[in-house]
Amino acid sequence: MSSFSSLGKAIQMALQLDLFSEVLPSGTGKPGLQPAAAPAALPNPLTELGTALAPPSASDTATGNKLRKMVLADCTIQYELLRSKRRSIGFLIHDGGLRVTAPRWVTISDIEHAISEKQSWIQRKLSERRERVARRLEPAMQWQDGATFPFLGQTLTLRISPGSLSGTFLDQAAAQLHIHVPADAAEQQIRDRVQGWLQQEAKRLFQERLPVFADKLGVQYRSMALSAAQTRWGSCTSDGKIRLNWRLIHFSPMIIDYVIAHELAHLREMNHSPRFWATVQSVFPEMEQARQQLRQQSTADLPPF
Repeated sequence: MSSFSSLGKAIQMALQLDLFSEVLPSGTGKPGLQPAAAPAALPNPLTELGTALAPPSASDTATGNKLRKMVLADCTIQYELLRSKRRSIGFLIHDGGLRVTAPRWVTISDIEHAISEKQSWIQRKLSERRERVARRLEPAMQWQDGATFPFLGQTLTLRISPGSLSGTFLDQAAAQLHIHVPADAAEQQIRDRVQGWLQQEAKRLFQERLPVFADKLGVQYRSMALSAAQTRWGSCTSDGKIRLNWRLIHFSPMIIDYVIAHELAHLREMNHSPRFWATVQSVFPEMEQARQQLRQQSTADLPPF
């Protein structure tokens, strides 16, 4: 099988973490789940969508950016207009709101027509950005009795029992994780105990699910290791080495199965071509639903470790 040929250097294909934007319908054959890498193409050749990590710079006013308002049927959208030499209208969502970049020859009427066409996308992304900003302002999580964190798509409550005993116990019925620590245990010790348990559960679950999808795909993988990457949920090399981000254990089993199926499918197609996506869907019919859910995930929503 070509997936296991010695190429000198293993080809790596990776799932990219969707932190800040939504991919419009794909199918272009380009690597998937990399929404933050480049704006997605739109049916209208005059428009592009994207997101940014930073608000406009202090020099925006000096460079000619203008704040404008557009009144729609059910809302008013304020946007920052930047003229440039680009060939299309671009939308960028950042902490400061909506920035529209347009060629100098495009009229305001054309720009606002494009905004109106993409109103739903713009409003959804502005709302998501406001929620992220609000979460950043919330008090930092404290690892103590009663703290909550996500596990397999559900919420677990941490229960701490001080004493000489040691150990960790999951009460599934009550959705509680019980840990025994010394009475004088520091918060870091509690956090490390929870993290160790989560990683242990992630490894156990991944090792259970990998053979299931490998068998369905008719492929063999060489090894599996946990990853703590900040921008990848998983990766696969051409010689069959699988790496899966242990933080997937926070998400639903459907998302975990999708990532596993995605990575193993690379052992048949080392690309993100239509044939690759068809391969994934052949063993995981819920692919599109899982992809959409994964795109909504953000590291900002996960517990700090």
